[in-house]
Amino acid sequence: MTTLVLNELEVTEHLPMAECIEAMAGALGALARGEVHMPLRSVVRGGGTPGLLGLMPAHRDGDQPVFSLKSVCVFPGNPARGLDAHQGTVTLFDGETGVPTAILNGSAVTAIRTAAVTALATRLLAREDAQTLAILGSGVQARAHLRALSEVRPFTAVRVHSPNAEHARAFAAETGADAATSAEEAVDQADVVVLATNSKDPVLECAWLAPGTHVNAIGASIPSARELDTATIAVSELFVDSRESAANEAGDYRLALQEKAIPGPEHILAELGEVVIGAHLGRSAPDALTVFRSLGLAVEDLAAAELCVEHARRAGAGTEVDL
Repeated sequence: MTTLVLNELEVTEHLPMAECIEAMAGALGALARGEVHMPLRSVVRGGGTPGLLGLMPAHRDGDQPVFSLKSVCVFPGNPARGLDAHQGTVTLFDGETGVPTAILNGSAVTAIRTAAVTALATRLLAREDAQTLAILGSGVQARAHLRALSEVRPFTAVRVHSPNAEHARAFAAETGADAATSAEEAVDQADVVVLATNSKDPVLECAWLAPGTHVNAIGASIPSARELDTATIAVSELFVDSRESAANEAGDYRLALQEKAIPGPEHILAELGEVVIGAHLGRSAPDALTVFRSLGLAVEDLAAAELCVEHARRAGAGTEVDL
């Protein structure tokens, strides 16, 4: 049996955003129902290196059993080199034989499926009348998120801010967004906010957010970093992709617990998959501040990789190799 190899361009071409959003709904719903198995990701840090290696395995049983493994290196300094901060691969294995059936570029899978999950969260948690989008960050994830969120809300205004003003202006020129001079200006009266940064410290303040805002925090996925300030965590209706991941990896949530700003784990209202299957209704009121804290899950990579492989094989794309 050969193994299909898909490079970055091929993954980008054959992993359609709209379909990926639906695949993420399916994957997170399956997780909420206990139909897939996913241990907490393990992280390897080398001595003296600024990066890390994350290992994210998952398994789905049923008529078409499959194992998956994403091996992803995260190097925060990569954008300055013109590279995605996320580098790696997603491998699919036949669930009956263990034979590797596909190897996909992990950077492209991560960019698309992360944005697709955020779009799903926005569809489920943001106000129906949301029209203004603010994005803090101007890199790979910012671009993917603008494309993804446009699938679920008809935004009439988009504002972007980045510490690197040149990058923000380039993003604005490329996408038609408005470049804000500060993070506060970007999020002022925004209906939906996306935090897509490599910052280790909060990039916004709760006081800047209007009632009814929905915030998606997707960066800072290690315990020592946070994009959200404690006040935002404390007053928000908090949703996560995984309670276990949040408890072990979300620095903003963990710090709010340590500071006793929130009562305990019950401050997390629901996992996103629980909203998908109707076990939780989502936001409580139009003026509620909702937050989706995304950590990124192996079951998302599995579902995105399967969808991409399905499209690629249909198109005759990729390279078949005999390992």
